Amino acid sequence: MATDTLKSKPGAQGATGGLRRLLLDNGALTALIVLVIAMSALSGDFLTADNLLNVGVQAAVTAILAFGVTFVIVSAGIDLSVGSVAALSATVLAWSATEAGMPVVLAVLLSVLTGIACGLVNGFLISYGKLPPFIATLAMLSVGRGLSLVISQGSPIAFPDSVSHLGDTLGGWLPVPVLVMIVMGLITAFVLGRTYIGRSMYAIGGNEEAARLSGLRVKRQKLAIYAFSGLFAAAAGIVLASRLSSAQPQAAQGYELDAIAAVVIGGASLAGGTGKASGTLIGALILAVLRNGLNLLSVSAFWQQVVIGVVIALAVLFDTLRRKAGATPVAAGASGGGNRGRQALTYVIAAVVAVAVVGATSLLHNGSSGGKDQKIGLSLSTLNNPFFVQIRNGAEEEAKKLGVDLTVTDAQNDASQQANQLQNFVSGGLSAVVVNPVDSDAAGPSVRAANKDGVPVIAVDRGVNKAQTSALVASDNVEGGQLGAKALAEKLGGKGTIVILQGQAGTSASRERGAGFAAGLKAYPGIKVVAKQPADFDRTKGLDVMTNLLQAHPDVDGVFAENDEMALGAIKALGAKAGKSVQVVGFDGTPDGLKAVEAGTLYASVAQQPRELGRIAVQNALRAAEDKKVEQTVKVPVKVVTKENVAGFEG
Repeated sequence: MATDTLKSKPGAQGATGGLRRLLLDNGALTALIVLVIAMSALSGDFLTADNLLNVGVQAAVTAILAFGVTFVIVSAGIDLSVGSVAALSATVLAWSATEAGMPVVLAVLLSVLTGIACGLVNGFLISYGKLPPFIATLAMLSVGRGLSLVISQGSPIAFPDSVSHLGDTLGGWLPVPVLVMIVMGLITAFVLGRTYIGRSMYAIGGNEEAARLSGLRVKRQKLAIYAFSGLFAAAAGIVLASRLSSAQPQAAQGYELDAIAAVVIGGASLAGGTGKASGTLIGALILAVLRNGLNLLSVSAFWQQVVIGVVIALAVLFDTLRRKAGATPVAAGASGGGNRGRQALTYVIAAVVAVAVVGATSLLHNGSSGGKDQKIGLSLSTLNNPFFVQIRNGAEEEAKKLGVDLTVTDAQNDASQQANQLQNFVSGGLSAVVVNPVDSDAAGPSVRAANKDGVPVIAVDRGVNKAQTSALVASDNVEGGQLGAKALAEKLGGKGTIVILQGQAGTSASRERGAGFAAGLKAYPGIKVVAKQPADFDRTKGLDVMTNLLQAHPDVDGVFAENDEMALGAIKALGAKAGKSVQVVGFDGTPDGLKAVEAGTLYASVAQQPRELGRIAVQNALRAAEDKKVEQTVKVPVKVVTKENVAGFEG
């Protein structure tokens, strides 16, 4: 994609040549216009004021992070730590203002200083420690995430109300995150275009050795550059946590890649020397429009990842082709008034063309928004887990049976991404929404927004805090944990040593299952827990963690895993011991888990009947959409499945 810092060589003349130059020099803007036109033509719900504001809100965090990364990439560096620094800064703010009782103003200042400090450490390691930027910032990615988990003890921390207003709207319609994004964008543009350090960034990115020989203090400049990146990451973390009303220790995972993608799509070169704030903003908007539009079009969550990856690859390819076609970099700081005037004119022409074409395409949808079927959205915390895949399958079967149009999205265990999906459901005019929260607290603001718009919400598997849901369809995780403790303890005869494989830190399912297991184990004082380690609900991590624990505790008698995937990994690590000298109890009753129970390697699984959860959730969503009576709480019984009763169990 083109960047504002590039300028076409004199070439083809006339209207065709002028159009060609316009497209080449403004590739990112052209792509955004085409994308908006396409989404408007394909979905009648895209071109609404509420949905366009949603796009702005959903782009805000990525854009703010990307503005900071722009400084780094312009200077030929890279920063992989911004997502972790954002989470750490938000966690520091929430902990300081709540647990430590610090005044909110000081807590905010400490949060910002945390981001700057992380950036300075990156800059010091790169400038004076001679570490490659990739390695230094990769190390900070791990350190920042770890400190966030240490401070929060793996659980979300409620955000101060006075700061949470950053996630609200002004005048009931203008989102504050959008305003923050605009302010941070203006600051970025000013720093890059009007300051000494901005010119230094371009010089260092163009040729670091030449910049040093010309008198620039490159090492000090790099300290400042990475400090800027840390500052912007802290701002993004505060905005993100404000939207979720809580600081999530696992928040913003993978956001560093989105930020880098936005900068590259916007036309910056990873080789350094080019890039501007306007291009970065356009890149972030392209990603937001893509995700928003694909949600509205009910595109599979898996295919969405494919599409976004293809767009990023095409962006870099287009940029390469554009350079070969005759675009050359403008010297750093060479932005004359004539060039600025042409650029402003380009944006005005682009806006006029976009409004005209979008207005025409919107006529195609007039009077056609009504549908025969009820439309229901299902937002799952993840589809990278057989349990939630079973919920989806049950929901899809019931929707087909009832003639309901069901849209399924995958939040990938990202509370912010789920908030975006819920916003898209509401703006898309759905009749009802089913949500399986990544985190019960973080889902609250989005569900409250749905309540305000009169869209009924059904919670499945996990409840939603501080918001009104029409029904909660769930098994009792605490009760399930207690049943798991009883089953394992009785199998061991009331005595022995066990280890616990915990789920992903910060998730309500892990907290509740762990609390239930601990409560149930109190009745068996002869059972001793010798180790507890998180394996993130993942089979591979379960294998690795269990392998490590066996080195320290080779004579362990039992294992409790907070889901079947980790239990299956533990079985693999135990080898011939599984089901013989070591008893393993899992949770969820997934197909692979039940097969292991039948084979005797997994002693028991606390089964939740996930297909039934999906079916009942869709039934209740349809009833709520039709204003029929719905039970406030619908409990699907949990059941301990062992080899004796597995044959008759249906999940």
